[in-house]
Amino acid sequence: MADPSSYRPSPGSVPDEPGVYRFSDPAGRVLYVGKAKSLRSRLNSYFQDLSALNPRTLAMLTSAAKVEWTVVRTEVEALQLEYSWIKEFDPRFNIRYRDDKSYPYLAVTVGEEYPRAMVLRGAKKRDVRYFGPYAHAWAIRETLDQLLRVFPVRSCSAGVFKRAGQVGRPCLLGYIGKCSAPCVGRVSADEHRAIVDDLVAFLEGQTGKYVRRLEREMRAAAQVTDYERAARLRDDIAALQRAMEQNTVVLGDATDADVVALAVDPLEVAVQIFYVRGGRVRGQRGWVADKSDDASTGQLVERFLLQLYGENGTDSVPREILVPAVPDDPGEAQALVQLLTELRGGRVDLRVPQRGDKRALLDTVARNAAQALAVHKTRRASDLSTRSRALEELQAALGLDEAPLRIEAYDVSNLQGSDVVASLVVFEDGLPRKSEYRRFAVRGYQGFDDVAAIREVLGRRFRRLGADPAAGAAQPLDPQTGRPRKFAYAPGLVVVDGGKPQVNAARLAMDEAGVADIPVIGLAKRLEEVVVDFSEEPVILPRSSEGLYLLQRIRDEAHRFAITYHRQRRSRSMVDSLLDAVPGLGPSRRKALLARFGSLKRLRAASVDEIAQVPGIGPRTAEAIAHAVAAQPLPATVDMATGEVLDDDAVAAG
Repeated sequence: MADPSSYRPSPGSVPDEPGVYRFSDPAGRVLYVGKAKSLRSRLNSYFQDLSALNPRTLAMLTSAAKVEWTVVRTEVEALQLEYSWIKEFDPRFNIRYRDDKSYPYLAVTVGEEYPRAMVLRGAKKRDVRYFGPYAHAWAIRETLDQLLRVFPVRSCSAGVFKRAGQVGRPCLLGYIGKCSAPCVGRVSADEHRAIVDDLVAFLEGQTGKYVRRLEREMRAAAQVTDYERAARLRDDIAALQRAMEQNTVVLGDATDADVVALAVDPLEVAVQIFYVRGGRVRGQRGWVADKSDDASTGQLVERFLLQLYGENGTDSVPREILVPAVPDDPGEAQALVQLLTELRGGRVDLRVPQRGDKRALLDTVARNAAQALAVHKTRRASDLSTRSRALEELQAALGLDEAPLRIEAYDVSNLQGSDVVASLVVFEDGLPRKSEYRRFAVRGYQGFDDVAAIREVLGRRFRRLGADPAAGAAQPLDPQTGRPRKFAYAPGLVVVDGGKPQVNAARLAMDEAGVADIPVIGLAKRLEEVVVDFSEEPVILPRSSEGLYLLQRIRDEAHRFAITYHRQRRSRSMVDSLLDAVPGLGPSRRKALLARFGSLKRLRAASVDEIAQVPGIGPRTAEAIAHAVAAQPLPATVDMATGEVLDDDAVAAG
């Protein structure tokens, strides 16, 4: 492991100009490539207190042996050079948006004498027009089958085409009208090229004129009593409409755009992209990539666009790209647009839609990205070998005698020091054990002191275990009732949400309860470092570690459970405060109201008759309740733990 100070550039040697830098290991392999508006400022940010660095950045610095840079004139040149070096050196510490699948495209080989329509995967080829990608090969084959009825272009392989020409007889598609059979001279090369041009134009979004042309021809055939031709044209129109219906209309105009959305967590980023051509979604693509650093959403978008259009070729850059965010620095955003414009050979509009159909479509893509990330996490968490590896990694990193098969996690939630609650979640063998979850109302104090709350909650939990640990472990069932004992089993590891103060408070509470042999750790959100009770130095787990991933899942579940309980208590307290002035309304009736309507928002939306249906509440009391809840606006408050506005419907949803 190298010391970054051993290869740190001397003061004043790094220019204060735009450029690209690269870190390399002792063997000369490039580990990381980055760009900067000021090379001096950017490189100085790496060589600082190592404890303040992101774990991924720290791993890169300690693996490197030297840093080199190249000065350029503008930020656009820096962007171009960064992309070129990433593509050439494939640095392992740069984020990689690599799909694990090969998506199918509808391809037309326009460079051949007799162009062919077919389904293609893999790398793109020259002189081939691509449309897509599509999510499934069967969908594109169905679309192509419908289109061949109206645009009978060649779709056979070179061998079949050559054999048909030799024997003078077309294949089956030529007999059933889904190929114009240029192989046997039914149409000339120019006539076949015209059919291909019509197919390409239709796929590019010029659908209306072909449907209208067929409708005119159908009416003309019907007027001259050529009903057989009119019926065939009618079927052709229906085939085109079915082909168009397979791609949902999302925009009213002939918009060509790529719509990109990301779903990000500390370790991974899910990418979804919808390809809109001619106002219709022509294809969809998505995957999950490892997140290599703490880049902002705008920076992640920039890296994704460079890789996407650099790998797919210049013909894949559309006129418009809709994204959730652009680079934070206006200069970087302008440089990215200029580079995309050069790749396309025409103007490119990169923007974040704020309203209308395009914003609605971006929200749809974002929901798909979030769903893809959730499915990926579920599959990853349900894999037995992955869970086993995570527990083994935690055992090795924390120096435990055995793998922590039972992990308990605690989190505290409050709103401006009121309604302080805490949660306990349990994971056994890497999976949540929801029947063992517990929640606590912290009554010992009111305020922002999470450390005191942690001490109180863990004291209450472990005093029960510490009073008779042997009996609790040996007798999980109460001999008198036959029911499971509360907190019957001792955990192999305790996790608290926070840093060293929270860990010390938890350790003190457990020692006071007589439970000193259970390890305690904390997971700090800022750097995702693991704080331990037996050392002043945190344990740094690799960002790709399954053990870190498991700890994050446990921490997030504890936070979710605490927030849910806090919102429920807050809703009850707001009901009490608003209904205090209603005469004759005691605690039992208030409880019945909350049980019936679930939240203040729904109670305010209820009619007097609906309120009167609650047992014990008559018409007059119902009118007083409706007047009381309508007279005051519901308070909008912010959760101090998450920074989000607490919505009353979210309280009810829990």
